[in-house]
Amino acid sequence: MEELCAPQKPSKWVEVVATGAIGVLVAMTIIGRMSDPEHRQFLLLDIAVGLVSVALIPVVVRRPVHGAIALAVLAILSPAATPPSTVGTLSVAMRRPLRMAILVAALGTGAHLIQGLWQPIHGLPFLWFAVLDVVVHAALLGWGQGAQARQQLLESLRERARRAEAEQGRRVAEARSNERTKMAREMHDVLAHRLSLLATYAGALEYRPDSSPEKLAKAAGVIRTGVHQALDELREVINVLRDEEVYEGRPQPTFGDLRALVEESREAGTTIAYDDQVADPESLPPATGRTAYRVVQEGLTNARKHAAGHPVTVLVAGMAGDRLRIELTNPASNGTPLAPGSGTGLVGLTERVQLAGGTLDHGRVPGGGFRLEASLPWPS
Repeated sequence: MEELCAPQKPSKWVEVVATGAIGVLVAMTIIGRMSDPEHRQFLLLDIAVGLVSVALIPVVVRRPVHGAIALAVLAILSPAATPPSTVGTLSVAMRRPLRMAILVAALGTGAHLIQGLWQPIHGLPFLWFAVLDVVVHAALLGWGQGAQARQQLLESLRERARRAEAEQGRRVAEARSNERTKMAREMHDVLAHRLSLLATYAGALEYRPDSSPEKLAKAAGVIRTGVHQALDELREVINVLRDEEVYEGRPQPTFGDLRALVEESREAGTTIAYDDQVADPESLPPATGRTAYRVVQEGLTNARKHAAGHPVTVLVAGMAGDRLRIELTNPASNGTPLAPGSGTGLVGLTERVQLAGGTLDHGRVPGGGFRLEASLPWPS
């Protein structure tokens, strides 16, 4: 935490300029002491201490605590070390925790008190010297700690900004991934339904070549139209997987489209017994109606794949304040499926129903056959 919040290490030229400026202050201190005859006897000591003090400035930059302690000791010997010593105290206060800064400031204060007793300043009582000594070091401590707190605050704000930016990026990526998954699921449902219809018509052409030319032409026209629609839908899937921003979204089916879906399957040759027992379907939430549509669509698609030529029973019942129940049943398949299946349709359908707050159950029933049942919430 200390290294994180410490100021950046100054560049070499800044270090040289700072050393030169402090050297000038040391020289001025020595020259000022020469005006006092009693202090002239300490000239050689002042020059030696001043040179050593200036030489320790780079140490303060790299290792502030050790440099500040050494300068405090030199300050006992001569006031020439006072400017570098105060810089050392300030550096520790800016770059180290409060406890360490207080110890170094106390050491500097004590060193200057000893200096004041040994080499007093004429015209300044020792009491006032001590007060100034304490006030100056307290100010250096407060200044340094305030600068450090500000630096920590700025670094904390920068870190928060970096985290917020990263979190925003993650949320955007997750939202885009969820949207792509949703669109791919929609396209899977539509393509599976469309291709199963094409397989049904193609199977009719294969097994009934003796049909009238009108029926053959109609079946061929349905297949051609279905192929064009499937190609368009496949193109949309590819664009989604390529992450291209060209998908504008096709109109989503509603509960009112169920009858058209059933009629489309009937035209393909599937016998469907459709029983609609829904009270006030206009009050059904759009999301629930869309999920119900997808359940019936997947059920009819699987029936055409695995039980082609067999009748299908579709029951839709429910009312507001209760639940919407969808049930599809068909006999078991007696042969090879009309079209191969990957098994992912029911997996995706289960996830879709669960996201809508409902439940989905499917499997074989006693006596043969297959049942698909979904239950969706319908708030009043």
